Amino acid sequence: MQKSALLLVTCLFGLSLSGCAFLQGDQEQQPDTSPENTENTGPSAEKNQEPEIRYADFEPEVLYLLLSGEIAAQRGRFDVTLVNYMKAAQQSRDKAVIERTMRIAQSLNADNAQKKLSTLWLDVDPDNMQAHRISAIQAVKNNDLETALGHMERIMDLGGDADFDSLAAMAGNLPPEQQQELLQLYRQMEQRHPGNAELQYSIALLLKVTGEPQQALDKLTPLLNDEPDFQPALVLKGDLLYQTGEKRKALDHLLRHTRRFPDNRQMGTLYGRMLIGEGELQAAQDEFSRLVRRFPNVPGLRLSHALVALENGQSALAEEELTRLIEQGHHTDEAHYYLGRIADEEDNTEQAIGFYNNVEKGNYYFPALARASELMAKQGDLDEALAAIQQLRENNPAQEENFHLLEINLLLDREENERALKAANKALEDYPDNIRIRYARAMLLDSMGESAQAEADLRQIIDEQPQNAVALNALGYIITTRSNRYAEARDYIERALEIDPENPAILDSMGWVLYQQGETEKALEYLSRAWEAYADPEVAAHFGEVLWQTGEKEQARIIWEEGFEQDPDHPILIETVERLTGEQSP
Repeated sequence: MQKSALLLVTCLFGLSLSGCAFLQGDQEQQPDTSPENTENTGPSAEKNQEPEIRYADFEPEVLYLLLSGEIAAQRGRFDVTLVNYMKAAQQSRDKAVIERTMRIAQSLNADNAQKKLSTLWLDVDPDNMQAHRISAIQAVKNNDLETALGHMERIMDLGGDADFDSLAAMAGNLPPEQQQELLQLYRQMEQRHPGNAELQYSIALLLKVTGEPQQALDKLTPLLNDEPDFQPALVLKGDLLYQTGEKRKALDHLLRHTRRFPDNRQMGTLYGRMLIGEGELQAAQDEFSRLVRRFPNVPGLRLSHALVALENGQSALAEEELTRLIEQGHHTDEAHYYLGRIADEEDNTEQAIGFYNNVEKGNYYFPALARASELMAKQGDLDEALAAIQQLRENNPAQEENFHLLEINLLLDREENERALKAANKALEDYPDNIRIRYARAMLLDSMGESAQAEADLRQIIDEQPQNAVALNALGYIITTRSNRYAEARDYIERALEIDPENPAILDSMGWVLYQQGETEKALEYLSRAWEAYADPEVAAHFGEVLWQTGEKEQARIIWEEGFEQDPDHPILIETVERLTGEQSP
């Protein structure tokens, strides 16, 4: 029998016309110890005597519904179970039946049933906090925020935890107008309950969500003055300080308070991640090491510790932590992927392929498969790698497009251009709307000298996605390098730059087309920005050429040397240096 059925069929054999123990309604279940009901009073009798269970009385029709519901559960028909229990709850109005029915509805994620049951429950028992809590959840799902907060306020009045902060944290998933509505409702409630720390904290959280981090910080100040040990507010303050640009203050704040509250895992994790963001990797590793020692059974912390150790070049420590995760059955796909990277960097190719092939799903699946295929191809097993990809494509039709792209990129990486073009043509026959495959074909066609066909593919992409900055830039750059239609090329690149103004590839294209149009000073401005953002050999070729032509020949040589350090065989850089200097490239 299924586990869920076992949970439901707890009373099947105990039902009788007089009722069932777990459905005893409002009557208390107590043993009857009156003398007339005791046959003997010796020690052994007292030890063996079982208390008499007093059952609630149900009408036969209600009992029939309950019994039918349990039999349906035994047969796996939980939808029928819920329908029967709903009818029994509505007819009996018994609190225990209602609660039982609610648990069934929750296990089935039946929101409509939960909404009806919570209304019935509150009608029978107006002060039941669980019923108010479920009503609040259902109101949030129906975007009725005022009603939800009304139930939460009632929970607070009854002395329970209203979870105002949980609703505030969920506000990031709401549209902006509802976020503002919720903020206003919280402020109104604060006026009715001044000094309530949870409400003050929730308002600060909402101000962060609505894009007002400074106001959120201001809201936290009086709260933390009154409640200096309110840990959620301390965590939020660190987050807000970082968000408002006071990064050193944020780090100092979290360092101080993680030591005051070493068991606050959320605070420690935030501090560790901020340290990573600021490039303080050894401090981040130390923090995650502390957290792992304190919380050894939290897999996410162990994974973070492993990854920051890997960034710090401590591959043995990273390998130890990742292996432990696999042994424990946690984050196995991520762990196998990074173990593959460790083996890959150490040139243990067979081991790396094995680790990559053990990645079964998730975000790392295709990167792992791509790298494993690439390593196989480098070993001379290109056809075997392709056959494996094709087999996976046949076995996973929902991911067929991704496998096509993987095959094309693998062939491109091995410079099998004709086979790559054939694979791309076949893929586009099956999936003509796939932008990534069409873009890959456009770049391949351009590299094969078929610029007109490449332009056609890119124009089709732009027709379908006018805001595709990558395609706009690629089209502009191809026109710049393959023709003298510079005004047209510049128009495409300018459009791309408006969409993604800090993209170094687009900055490079803009500088290059400006240079072709004779606007050298402007060209240098864009190329300098591109080089500063991304010191790529192709950018080095362009930036160095413009510097050379303006007389800055020594500076041009410095830029080219840095480009060659990254890729001594880069064809564009080699051609540029040899054409301008008449010298062989280093």
